[in-house]
Amino acid sequence: MSTTVYHPVGTARMGPKKDPTSVVNPRLQVHDIPNLRVADASIMPDIVAANTNAACVMIGEKVSDFIKEDWSDNSSKHSEL
Repeated sequence: MSTTVYHPVGTARMGPKKDPTSVVNPRLQVHDIPNLRVADASIMPDIVAANTNAACVMIGEKVSDFIKEDWSDNSSKHSEL
């Protein structure tokens, strides 16, 4: 058992839906919960060798790209909202 009070990472494992220990897919979508994504240090499998802030910013940027792609791919679907 280990613990930290500083930079916890790796609590939302990425993997296929059939893996009972995984939480998100490679596009950071939470399994079985539509429109919910995880965009923080919890998806990192290992802690970086520095402060986690820069890595979290990059994760957020990547998730924003995924969301933009999803909305542009389904623009006609979302135009009614």
